[in-house]
Amino acid sequence: METLLKSTPKITLPKGDLVGLKKSKKVTNESTKLPQPTGWRILVLPFKMSEKTKGGIIMGQDTIEKQQVASQCGNVLAMGPDCYRDKDRFNKGPWCKVGDWVMFARYAGSRIKIEGGEVRLLNDDEILATIKNPEDILHEY
Repeated sequence: METLLKSTPKITLPKGDLVGLKKSKKVTNESTKLPQPTGWRILVLPFKMSEKTKGGIIMGQDTIEKQQVASQCGNVLAMGPDCYRDKDRFNKGPWCKVGDWVMFARYAGSRIKIEGGEVRLLNDDEILATIKNPEDILHEY
């Protein structure tokens, strides 16, 4: 699971199955442990900072974990079948898709602990923005 949290996966999920979390298309034990979102919910993996700063300082594991918990950016891992289907609220289509980096409110969604960190389940309307690179956003805790 540690490699899952360090990598930036670009994934495609066929018909709601959580597969392809690594570069291979095989189902892994780690991916089958993740919750599968239902309804209008989105499964997001919060951004994890590098263990080393630009100046070369190595951060402690506690600091990295606090930054991940406080992170407001994440990678969309999976989407429930009803995400963005309400044409009255989302008349211009979905705000994000699987594999996008998104921003959300600091305390939004439900936090779910997994081996090596946490994932979040957000409602489709809790996505605030899409971003190209989460390292461009200042992450404070």
